[in-house]
Amino acid sequence: GIRASVAGNTLGDIGHAIQSVIEAENRWGLIEDYTGHGIGTEMHMEPNVHNYGDPGEGLVLEVGMAIAIEPMVTAGTHLTKTLSDNWTVVTIDDSIASHWEHTIAITESGPKVLTLREGETQP
Repeated sequence: GIRASVAGNTLGDIGHAIQSVIEAENRWGLIEDYTGHGIGTEMHMEPNVHNYGDPGEGLVLEVGMAIAIEPMVTAGTHLTKTLSDNWTVVTIDDSIASHWEHTIAITESGPKVLTLREGETQP
């Protein structure tokens, strides 16, 4: 998804890149009910950044945009439920899941990961 985050590409290109990697293993679930998002003056702004999609579809990425890419992958079903605390989300089959996030700036020279840990390099 990060590598697809270049000016002129679309949100569908990002989603397709993520989906292709996950589905290539043919054993993981890809949660579709939650997305990444735009970064700006509010928390979780438009646009939604899906973890699946079709190449060339959706919003065209432009220099200066910032987005959060948030793949969510499970070892079982992609279906989820929210627990009684109204915050915790789990898979309906209680399989393990992984969620991670990077904030990306779309620049003239390509994607710039803004959330790298000290010592990490750009992918």
